[in-house]
Amino acid sequence: MTKLRNNILDILLRIEKDEGYSNLLLNFELEGKTYSEKDRALITEIVYGTLQRKLTLDFFLDPFIQKKKKLDVWVRMLLRMSLYQMIYLDKIPDHAIIHEAVEIAKARGHKGIAGLVNGVLRNVQRKGRDHFVSLFSSITDETERLAIRTSHPYWLVRRWVNAYGFSRAQAMCEANLERKPISVRIQPLRISRDEALETLQQEGLTVRPSPFSEQGIIVEKGNIISSSLFRQNYLTVQDQSSMLVAEMLKPKPDSRVLDACSAPGGKATHIAEKMKNRGRIDAYDLHQKKVKLIEEKAAALELSIIHASKGDARNLKKMYAPESFDYILVDAPCSGLGVIRGKPEIKYKKEERDIERLQEVQLAILDGVSPLLKSNGTIIYSTCTVELKENEEVVKRFLHTHPDYALDASFRDDLPPLLKNAPGLTEYGLQLFPQDYATDGFFLTRLKKV
Repeated sequence: MTKLRNNILDILLRIEKDEGYSNLLLNFELEGKTYSEKDRALITEIVYGTLQRKLTLDFFLDPFIQKKKKLDVWVRMLLRMSLYQMIYLDKIPDHAIIHEAVEIAKARGHKGIAGLVNGVLRNVQRKGRDHFVSLFSSITDETERLAIRTSHPYWLVRRWVNAYGFSRAQAMCEANLERKPISVRIQPLRISRDEALETLQQEGLTVRPSPFSEQGIIVEKGNIISSSLFRQNYLTVQDQSSMLVAEMLKPKPDSRVLDACSAPGGKATHIAEKMKNRGRIDAYDLHQKKVKLIEEKAAALELSIIHASKGDARNLKKMYAPESFDYILVDAPCSGLGVIRGKPEIKYKKEERDIERLQEVQLAILDGVSPLLKSNGTIIYSTCTVELKENEEVVKRFLHTHPDYALDASFRDDLPPLLKNAPGLTEYGLQLFPQDYATDGFFLTRLKKV
């Protein structure tokens, strides 16, 4: 087990020090080595749990560490992951957790480090779980208490409280500590959803149709990556909220579509499937290696109408004649604060100034592609964030400076029945919160050129 926890510590350190993405690093680890299902589940639990609770764990740890003592990054991370297991997991005895941590400390450091790790964790064990839970009541400011209890930066919780009120901010923070079910999208030119559901059920998975998309399937139990349909590229992993983009774009076959910020290609391939692989989709990304991801995704799904290229969405109007496209998708670069459940490290890496900067980028992209849409054409603007400044405020500012565009009045009518009275639905679009439908936090709206 020491080796297993050493591997877990390595993953956490790569995320912390090298700023890697937890989902990618974890998938790489699990796919690259032979683990039992039990070990796979444990690795996933400890990695995500430690990341999700990092600020809370530091709050618990700090009284046990001398203020003048500067810990190496790996030592603090070892203490965090050990404390997470002791406080938040039930099945692993404390003595086993402490023993493994001390063995790792001996191997990576020296006797003094091992003694420190042993001393801190023994003190934690003596205090007991209830002691740490009771510490939250000592924080008098309710926003600060929420931030520490749910391990979100204070500035971020303050923004959400100011934007949405305390109750919704609290629900969002708490949802970010939970896992959401995986969802997948069928390739409808190769298999029907009913056929896919039947096959997956026969293989032992618990699945059900998604109410967000006629191509969507929610996986409630089972490893979808190991399924025969996934291995044969009949399925694409995609959050339900993201599936709404193609559903609300409603592209017709034989149309011309621009996907201005396309990588890794999930939405472009969904649009191509909606178009029955007839027409043309021009897909762009800033980075060549991400362009390759779009091409690989299209090839795997046997979709030939996607033409991927490197390009800056802000400058695409220099490459095409005005009114070249029937439909445009701007899935804008954003803070990503709606996908914290799947990438918990995001909440620690962002700063408030990032949101201000990103709004200007988002507006520049909309401005850059706006001349390229035909009259009566459709733009979908979407982000995977819950920030008003990146969502509603971007839409308001864009419409103010582009009188030839308007909100599509039929947007609400075309939403799936489940979402027609969604809590985040306003005149400017649909804001999905992670607590409402077990999806990512996501925003989208539909604009028409008039």
